[in-house]
Amino acid sequence: MSGLPKLSRFNENVLSKYQIYNSVFTTLPFDSINNTGVLLPLFHELCKKGFEAGKNPTEIVNSFFTKYLENPSEKEKTDMLFHFIQYIERQVVLFDAIEDAAFPVVNNMDGIGTLRNSRELAIIRNKKEELKAYLEEFKVRIVLTAHPTQFYPGSVLGIITDLDKAIQNDDLILIKKLLAQLGKTPFYKKEKPSPFDEAVSLIWYLEHVFYHSVPRIYNYIQNNVYDGNPIDNEIIDLGFWPGGDRDGNPFVTTEITLNVAERLRQSILRNYYRDVRKLKRRFTFDGVQEIFARIEKRLYKHVVRSYTKVNFSQKILLQELADARKIIETKHQSLFLEELDDFINKVRIFGFHFATLDLRQDSRVHHKAFTQIVKDLHAIGDTTFPDNFEHLSEAEQIKILAVIKGNIDPKVLTDEISVKTIESMYALKEIQQRNGERGANRYIISNNQTALNVMQTFAMLNLCGFENELPVDVIPLFETVEDLKNAEDVMRTLYSNRSYRYHLEKRKNKQTIMLGFSDGTKDGGYLMANWGIFKAKEALTRVSREFDIEVIFFDGRGGPPARGGGKTHQFYASLGPTIEDKEIQLTIQGQTISSNFGTQTSSQYNLEQLVSSGIKNEVFTKDQLNDKHRELIEDMASTSYQTYVDFKNHPQFLPYLEKMSTLKYYAKTNIGSRPSKRSNSETLDFSALRAIPFVGSWSQLKQNVPGFYGVGTALKKYEDAGRFDEVIDFYNASDFFKTLLENSMMSLTKSFFGLTAYMADDPVYGEFWKLIYEEYKTTKRLLLKLTGHKELMENFPVGKASIEIREQIVLPLLTIQQYALKQIQELQKDDSNLEKIEVFEKMVMRSLFGNINASRNSA
Repeated sequence: MSGLPKLSRFNENVLSKYQIYNSVFTTLPFDSINNTGVLLPLFHELCKKGFEAGKNPTEIVNSFFTKYLENPSEKEKTDMLFHFIQYIERQVVLFDAIEDAAFPVVNNMDGIGTLRNSRELAIIRNKKEELKAYLEEFKVRIVLTAHPTQFYPGSVLGIITDLDKAIQNDDLILIKKLLAQLGKTPFYKKEKPSPFDEAVSLIWYLEHVFYHSVPRIYNYIQNNVYDGNPIDNEIIDLGFWPGGDRDGNPFVTTEITLNVAERLRQSILRNYYRDVRKLKRRFTFDGVQEIFARIEKRLYKHVVRSYTKVNFSQKILLQELADARKIIETKHQSLFLEELDDFINKVRIFGFHFATLDLRQDSRVHHKAFTQIVKDLHAIGDTTFPDNFEHLSEAEQIKILAVIKGNIDPKVLTDEISVKTIESMYALKEIQQRNGERGANRYIISNNQTALNVMQTFAMLNLCGFENELPVDVIPLFETVEDLKNAEDVMRTLYSNRSYRYHLEKRKNKQTIMLGFSDGTKDGGYLMANWGIFKAKEALTRVSREFDIEVIFFDGRGGPPARGGGKTHQFYASLGPTIEDKEIQLTIQGQTISSNFGTQTSSQYNLEQLVSSGIKNEVFTKDQLNDKHRELIEDMASTSYQTYVDFKNHPQFLPYLEKMSTLKYYAKTNIGSRPSKRSNSETLDFSALRAIPFVGSWSQLKQNVPGFYGVGTALKKYEDAGRFDEVIDFYNASDFFKTLLENSMMSLTKSFFGLTAYMADDPVYGEFWKLIYEEYKTTKRLLLKLTGHKELMENFPVGKASIEIREQIVLPLLTIQQYALKQIQELQKDDSNLEKIEVFEKMVMRSLFGNINASRNSA
């Protein structure tokens, strides 16, 4: 089997099985669904042929009703379309489960990018010691976030897991039962989830996936790279945002933050408790049995009885395990020692926190809170801040903020935002006392523009009673193109401040900086966002090295590794020596969690790819841009940026999104806890618009603008000037540029303008639609010319095949969504149609879910 080409393995183990099990699924009887399984394939074929013939979604849907239903009522029509949506949602789940089950067969678990491959390369090239030295410092941090792009409830996740196993075992009887269960299980949430609900959903992955896959990687490195010796480095860290990410989410309270931290602690201790009970069956020897009985008793108190007194810690548990290990080694011939070592490694990696809960808030909120705090303290005669503080220059304010200490009482504050901000910082302290310092030791400032933004946060943290040194990393997030340009000056100011520099010394001379996130692409377009972040990383690396600081870059999902939905590990492997790379940190969100880390196998594979990408960049290759390449990409990024800005400033840009896309429906769904925009304004404000609904709306239209707009115009400039060969040479010479464009090609592959071709004739938005389509065609044509390929993603046939099948599955869903949007537009011309409008709006919202999950990333 493994000798077959990868595409053949995919076709045999994914495509063929999907066709078989889907035929089983469509014949199963479900309550309230009659003949849907028979009619859906017919509707699918009508959609396919209809778009090929240039028909619009309304014509396709109406022709289906005319051809296959005899004089249906309006209710029968809408009922049938809702039934189709239910079926297609579940077909996506079925395909997910089959693809997950086939993952280890389709992907070579020992091939390029795996740790086994990296180790063998190191041995062949006589670089094993260099590899060991690198892994003593290198880390990968995966930070799970709950953006509104994942809607599977826990019940459905459980079915997917069971289906995965049943498919691997070819257990047709169980598969039929699970498919029947899937048909009867609700997919959508009747109520909007709270941040705590989102946290619980993601903790499912921590318990069922990461708890197993992460130690497996650590154990392999320990046994095969370090020859069984202990490693003083976790190598893989886990981060967590639900419950701590306050940016634009009014529903995240201090109580929720504390409850999520406690849930994380309970979850990891529950896993330890299960493991200890298993280990007790192994270690029945004198001297050891007593230790495990003692550990089990203490864990029982904390897990089963929710013991609240803090008298147990990672340090105490590791000492107990070390004592047991010594006895087993010296008195019991090391019997079952490898099982104990596996458990010890889990405790080292996950501690009592499981995943580090990050706190995040917008700098503008901080500024408002901080300003009010100063006023309130002045009002009660507090002398922490001088009376003229607000009138001082930024430099003078920073000087004062750097040395402030205190223990502010939130009760003296008069403003709700100030109280919530200070209480959240006190929560950090409480979490560290219960979960250990790694439980919550990072505070991220989104939309960070100045050094003052950082120092205000630094000062507020220091006013929360942390004794001696502050055990918290203050992390600025530079998002917009302008902020990225200013980042070097901001950090130089901070590094030059004696008190802040002392703080960094106590934090091992490490400074984490977050770059880009989703707003980078939303603000500056694809090429400029990526190149802007690359340049910012170079500049920040230079200034950090100048001050002997090790800078750690934290990438948001919408930043350089992912916009376009491409191979994240390839991006990291393409970075050169001018960018610090001792750690890889990135957010993983929404359906990307389930697609890349949804099973133990896929999680292990993708984590290994990330670890190996760092190894490749540091130990094996050094891909560095030369002056000519820099000149080319600088010019292309500028051209692309101007093209994108002109597009964004088009008078129809926001109205088009508001009227013709699903943008406003994101806010109405119960997918995520967070509002779709930062402000409460009734009008659509681009700056307040969140990146996820922005990107997702383009994705639902199958016009993946954030992943390609401006790229074609930039390439065409060189074609028109007769200099296209220079771009081809650059593409072939630079892994960074190649990865950038290959990710863009994935965005193009997921675009389908036939779906919305009817908009070309729209009297208001027709010309604007044509503008987008022309850029798409130009980008596609020139990327094919650049790569020498006949079709997009030609060099990634399995990825291309997976996308094509998913796009085919949801084609009827997309058609229904566009039909419903068009019906709403027509019905809104008459105020008497409110009831009908409500039905079609529900149809649009329900169709969002399947499309989101089928895409597996938002653009």
